[in-house]
Amino acid sequence: MANHVSALKKHQRDQKRRMINKINKTKMRNKVKTLRKLVASGNVEEAKTMLPAVLSIIDKTVSKGTIHHNTGSRYKSRLSLLIS
Repeated sequence: MANHVSALKKHQRDQKRRMINKINKTKMRNKVKTLRKLVASGNVEEAKTMLPAVLSIIDKTVSKGTIHHNTGSRYKSRLSLLIS
């Protein structure tokens, strides 16, 4: 465990940040899974209407620093190819 006050504060910040990142990443993954399930079940038209919202969530996750820019681009590219 940390021995200095600054180390304790950093540990608390890290825990809080980890939880925020986990929430953001989970939210993104759930939307991506929902979109992929729609395509797999044959609801391509519904998936096309949902795509902009999913891409927006991916962009927000990237802008918050939860995932890397290239990872977000890869998700967006693969989802776009899946639907088109």
